[in-house]
Amino acid sequence: MADIGKVLVIGATGHVGGQVAAQLAAGGTPVRALARDPRAASLPPNIEVVQGDLTAPDTLDGALDGIDAVYLTWPMLSAEIAEQVVARVAAHARRIVLLSSGAVRDDLDEQDHPIGRAHALIEQPITESALEWTFLRPGGFATNTLEWAPQIRAGNVVRGAYGSASVALVHEADIAAVAVRALTTDGHAGVKYVLTGPAPLSRIDQVEAIGAALGRALVWEEIGPEAAVAQMSWLPPDIARVVLSGLAGYVDTPGTATTSVREVTGSSARGYRRWAADHVADFR
Repeated sequence: MADIGKVLVIGATGHVGGQVAAQLAAGGTPVRALARDPRAASLPPNIEVVQGDLTAPDTLDGALDGIDAVYLTWPMLSAEIAEQVVARVAAHARRIVLLSSGAVRDDLDEQDHPIGRAHALIEQPITESALEWTFLRPGGFATNTLEWAPQIRAGNVVRGAYGSASVALVHEADIAAVAVRALTTDGHAGVKYVLTGPAPLSRIDQVEAIGAALGRALVWEEIGPEAAVAQMSWLPPDIARVVLSGLAGYVDTPGTATTSVREVTGSSARGYRRWAADHVADFR
C-alpha cells in the first residue's frame, strides 16, 4: 500500500467520480470532494465537500491543501485551463489519476477524433509534469444508456440508431475500482488502462437486459442517424454525429473487450446485465 493520505476527487458528483469517492471512503482513505455547490452534493457524510470550479483554476488551491493524490474527471475544457489545473495539482499533490477516453490515440501526433482531442489536451500537461500519473481510458460507458430512460419510463419502445452495434460497455463501479487501486497502491505510474466491460453486447440486447431487470418486455425500433441526432438533445449535433459514427463501425465489427479491470482489481468486470440491475430504479 502506498503512503497516500487524503485524496481529492474532482468530479465527485458524476457517475464515476461519485463511485471513486464512495469506494475510497469505504476503504478508509480520507476523501475530499470538489463541488461547485457543496450544498447540492449528495455524498456520504464521511466525505469532506469543498467548493471549487475547474473553469476557475484559482479556486483549486484551498481544495488541494494537504492533498496527496487527485482523481480528475475532465469536462473537455480548453488547453489553457488544462495547463493551469495541472500546474496547481502538481504544486500540492504527487499523484493523479485521470479519467480520460478510449478515443485518445497514442499513434497520432494530432488527434483526429474530437473527444480524443479534448482529452489529449489534459493528458499532455500531466505527462510533462512531475506527477505520478495514471490514465483511465474507457471505451463505452454503460451509463450512457441512461439516455433511454425517458423513453422506457414512457412506454415499452426504445427508438435509436444502429441497434446491431455491439460494444463492451463498462460499469462505472469498475472504472472507479481501477481508479482506487491506482490512487492508493503503487505500480500504476505511467500506465494507460483501456477499460471495458467483459464482452460486447448489441444495443438491442442492452435494451432487452433493461427490460429483464424491470420485469417487462422492451422493443427496439430502428431509426435513421439524423433522427437519432435530433433525439440526442443533450449533445451538440456535431458530437452526436461523432458518437453515432462510432456506433456504425461496431455494427459489422464488435468492440473488443479488455481484461484490464480484472488485472488491476483481481475481480472480473461487471457485465451489462449487472449494470441494468444496479440501475433499474433509473428506468422506472
